Amino acid sequence: MDKNSVTGFILIAVILFGFTFFQSKQARKAAALQAQQDSIALAQRIAAGDTVISVVPVNSDTVAAVSSGDVRESIYKDAALEAAHSGEASFVTLENDKIVLKLSSRGAQPSSVMVKDYFNYDSTALYIFKDGCSEYSVSVYTGEFIRTGDFNFQIAAQTDSSVIFRLPFSDGGYIEQRYALHDGSYMVDNDLSFIGMGSIPRNVSSIDIDYSMVIPRMEKGYKNEAQYSKLDIYQAGDKKPVEIGRSRNGSKRFDSKVSWFAFQQQFFSAIFRAKNEYASGSFDVTFFPQDDESRNLMACNAKMRAEFRPGQDFTIPFEIYLGPSHFKTLKAYDQKYEKIIPLGGSLVGWFTKYAIIPMFDFFSRFIGNYGLIILLMTLVIKLVVLPFTYKSYASSAKMAALKPEIEKINARYPKQEDAMKKQQATMALYNKAGASPMGGCLPMLLTFPILWAMFRFFPASIELRQQPFLWAHDLSTYDAILDFGHRVPLIGDHLSLFALLMAVTMWIYSKMTMSNQPTANDPNAQSMQFMSVWMMPIMMFFICNSLSAALSYYYLLSQLISMIEIWIIRKWVVKPEAVLERVRAAEGKPVKKSKFMQRLEEAQKMQEQQMRQQQKNRR
Repeated sequence: MDKNSVTGFILIAVILFGFTFFQSKQARKAAALQAQQDSIALAQRIAAGDTVISVVPVNSDTVAAVSSGDVRESIYKDAALEAAHSGEASFVTLENDKIVLKLSSRGAQPSSVMVKDYFNYDSTALYIFKDGCSEYSVSVYTGEFIRTGDFNFQIAAQTDSSVIFRLPFSDGGYIEQRYALHDGSYMVDNDLSFIGMGSIPRNVSSIDIDYSMVIPRMEKGYKNEAQYSKLDIYQAGDKKPVEIGRSRNGSKRFDSKVSWFAFQQQFFSAIFRAKNEYASGSFDVTFFPQDDESRNLMACNAKMRAEFRPGQDFTIPFEIYLGPSHFKTLKAYDQKYEKIIPLGGSLVGWFTKYAIIPMFDFFSRFIGNYGLIILLMTLVIKLVVLPFTYKSYASSAKMAALKPEIEKINARYPKQEDAMKKQQATMALYNKAGASPMGGCLPMLLTFPILWAMFRFFPASIELRQQPFLWAHDLSTYDAILDFGHRVPLIGDHLSLFALLMAVTMWIYSKMTMSNQPTANDPNAQSMQFMSVWMMPIMMFFICNSLSAALSYYYLLSQLISMIEIWIIRKWVVKPEAVLERVRAAEGKPVKKSKFMQRLEEAQKMQEQQMRQQQKNRR
């Protein structure tokens, strides 16, 4: 290496060193300036009476500053707070005949909740949340910013059904959290009080409350459980709560008052309500993957703001529901909690609420087998709609009997330009036989809301949870007769027998109703027949394979009963010979034309006029 190369390398090194030193100096200046600006902004916010929404907790384990010997540098100005910050947590258990509520003195917050009389699908104890998986913390400015989750509260009073935690201050004031259980109830009363808190500036008008919870998996099927798990937010006067979740991560912010919100698993919920309403709030929910090793379902967070009046003793009353999402249980609290249960829209929800649920409850009083209850419900529903479905099935039977006559009409008008004449002749034949291709529309309109109501009702009904029937161990989830051990596209990792039987029965039912329908050379009719006979059963199998076995079982029963009705009507009610005889008897006689027939004839005349005009123009 020559002298010039060495000189060049040295110059490059000097330049790089100088540039690095200059950048570091500039970064330190920018950081100092930013800290100064943050301090000014913080002072302005305090002077304006604002409250900090996010307060980062101080962990004593991370404080490494030591002044001399083993003496730790103080974190809080208030000596009582400093002592509470380093205190050891203790636990209190409140229990009634419904739940076991474990509370921690660290933050004076619930630590875990076990629901009695219910178990996970694997027969283990059912927890809405477990130790270390929840947080309920209050942030407030008391001359310095504090977050209750960072302090160890003192147990001021305790009974079998209630406990009072207190966080004392050096001036004699304290923050108090009171929890109380009542016999026969899933509701927990929670009063947050500020007593003698003269240290809180008078311009502080609100406090911030953070709720976070990791809800574990409780059911067998992840897809079905996640689909019906969500976070609900309700504002007074709304018809129903706003939802986020349903197996998708989501977030929502409300700048207006919120009455209550719910962290809702498929069948169990934690509902938090401020009796005087929250001032505002922001919410988010995140779902864990199906293969999560800890078997967690979702993480829910709510950052709420509540109004506060300093300068006097002040209590904010809350209530927390920790229990099953049972319609009548939730409705009994008269706070619209039952709205979290998905029953469908206005029409479907009304039908479910005032027809399906009362009928389900009525049969449940006398019958303990829920498979038989679903059978009876299906029979009742079919009996109620029978007058409407009879017309549809009878019309279908008549059209099947007319198939030979339809084939004659198709042979008479084979050309495409005679399509209008063929349709007119076909309609005239139907009119003579008293059949109507549109006869099935009204029954379909009536039965579709029922099918949709059942689609929403069964997967959300906690009554069916862990109820066995035949080979199904739990009617609220899928009935796997074959586990693949790995995920198969569209199907999943299992095969549900009720879903398979339902799809096969739907295929047979579609063959019965569509096979005798005239398709001829009509591509639309052929496409409709293909959709009904093949596509719908296959699609329904893929949809129902991971859903509630009760739902597939209901659809299976509904199809079987419909097939029996059609067979009876075709064998004993509508006889092909009688239909053909009626058509022959009407030959040569004037037949009253329907409005549809009149419009069809008018359309045919207009078509013929257009064709004659086109031929005239060509000449």
